[in-house]
Order: sequence, then C-alpha cells, then structure tokens
Amino acid sequence: MADEKLCRNVCDKALGTVSKGATRLEDLAKLAGVSISTASRALNDSPAVNQRTKQLIWKLAREMDYPFRRYMPAGPIGAEATIALVTPRPQGRDSGMSDPFFLELLAGVGEAAKERGCDVILSHIAPANFEDLAAAMNTSRAEGVIFLGQSSLHAAFNRLAETETRFVVWGAQFPDQNYCSVGSDNIQGGRRATLHLARLGRKRIVFLGDTEAPEAMHRNRGYLEALDQAKLGVDPDLIVPAHFEVESAEAAVDSLIHHGIQFDGVVAASDLIALGAIRALKHAGLSVPGDVSVIGFDNVPFSRYASPALSTIAQDTAKAGRLMVSKLLDSGERASRSERVPTDLIIRESCGG
Repeated sequence: MADEKLCRNVCDKALGTVSKGATRLEDLAKLAGVSISTASRALNDSPAVNQRTKQLIWKLAREMDYPFRRYMPAGPIGAEATIALVTPRPQGRDSGMSDPFFLELLAGVGEAAKERGCDVILSHIAPANFEDLAAAMNTSRAEGVIFLGQSSLHAAFNRLAETETRFVVWGAQFPDQNYCSVGSDNIQGGRRATLHLARLGRKRIVFLGDTEAPEAMHRNRGYLEALDQAKLGVDPDLIVPAHFEVESAEAAVDSLIHHGIQFDGVVAASDLIALGAIRALKHAGLSVPGDVSVIGFDNVPFSRYASPALSTIAQDTAKAGRLMVSKLLDSGERASRSERVPTDLIIRESCGG
C-alpha cells in the first residue's frame, strides 16, 4: 500500500507540472527522482533496475502519455496497442491453456484484437489475491489487461477497480460489482438445458459441476429455477460436485450409480464434464440417450464429434472477444458497463430430441 500511495503522489505531482503529450525522458527521470539512464533502463525492463522503480516509472509514463512502448526491446511491430491476457489461479475450472473452452475464448480475443490492429501477449502470472492482481497491473506495459476468469477474486477485483480502469474480466456478474466484466448468460443456459430435458419427460435430472466456481454457480441457479418451473422439486442427492475435467465427472457419476441413486438426465456444467458422465454411463451398461439424456455446456469443437454427438449450451466466444477488446480500447459509458452474452441450446444426439 505504501508503494501504491507513493506512485499516486508522484503521478499527481507530475500531472501538475508537465503537460500531457509533451513529456520527455528527462521529465520522467526528474519526476521519479532517478537518473536519465536509470529511467531508460526501467522502460526497457532491465534487470539492473529494481521492481519498485520500474513500476513507478511505468506508471508515470502511462499517466503522462509518454510513448514508452517504442523502448520495448521485443515489442510488437506496428501494433496500435497491446493487450495482456492474464489467467487467475483456477477455482473449480482448469483455466490453463489445455482447457478447450479457453482456447476458443483466446481465439475470440485474438481475432478481435487483430481487427483493431492490436497485439496480444499471454502472461505467465496466475494471480491468487489482490496483491497479485495489483502487481499484474503495475508491471504491465500493455494498454489494458483481460483477466480470463474470476476464480475467487471478486472482492479483490472490486478493490482493484478503486485505482485501476485498464482491465476487464471474463466471468460472472455480481450485484455489488464495481469492475467491468463480460460473460455468458449462465443462468439462462442452465435453465434452458434443464427445461429441455424436462420437456423430454426426464424427471430425475442431475446437475453435475463444481457450484463454488462463479460460472457453474450461476448455471446451477438456472437449473434450480427450471426445476421449479417444471414442478419437479429439488433433490440434494442430484446436485453432484465435479471439477471441470473428464476424470472427475466420470468418478462422480460412477459414485451415483454405485450408491443406487436413480436419475434419467444430466445437465453438466461443461462439455468436458458431460463427456466424463457419458463415459461412466457407458461403462455401467446404460445407454445415452436411451436411459439417460445428457446436455453439456460450452459447445467446444469436440462436442459435435463425440459419440453420441453432444447436446450442449453454446457460448459466443467470438462476440465475447469483441466485447472485451472494445471495452479496453474504447471510452464512454458503454465501454465501462458489464455485459452478458446470450447462450443457445444446441440439440444433438445425447439428449434424444
């Protein structure tokens, strides 16, 4: 907090003494209280300069519209701007590069950035708390940061928004939210998937997923609303935790079957979870969709090639990418407003109709 206060005080002083757009390297050095050579090394991310000094000089450069990107030794060539992608430490979902949904989301952001003449860089940082988020912002020389996921950092993002506006978060929206987020309408998706199975005559519908993760929590809320609408009632035994991976879902469904819990439908919190459920059902000698109907969530590419082809809730990652990029690069009320991307029910073989 002391370093952050120091940065704000120096930046306030800078804004009062040097006009924007006219800042020179000499000005940055003087305002930061360092030599011109140290300022130059800091802008080049030299290991000879300590991290605190780098953060101060980078913050000054941003506040004073100093074009320090030209000093980046390995910077993008001819780009209008650079966007950094940061993935918080996952909660429930494997948000690493191996997750097929996040690959689709990365593609959406990449295509949107390309249309705007921007480059995208992937950060190795995996923030786990407010201090990590603040460090990610302070050490980034990009024009903005997209955090791909909230994990359990909602309160930390709210705190970050008190001093930073150059970021947007992919994830769920909360009533007390002070930062900009873009995400799918997960409640609508969970509701549509469950109501579709209910219309097919399924009476014992499982929700399979980790309800502590924000997106899965909202999908579960849609599931509960649909059960109420269909007058099916809620059975706690049919709300089954499973991580966003095939093996976890397979083990969860194996346990259901082993304990003799009857069910005829599965709403899975992701396509990977749905695939694990189908594997477990097949191993138990049950047919999909004859005995159990299954619907996933995400519509990742492999879902249409599964056996049977997977019914799923589609998220529009292309639109999501465009929204996140525009909210970083544009100004105005809409740019700072959180938005939900609609979800669509894709009917294939695994639900039987």
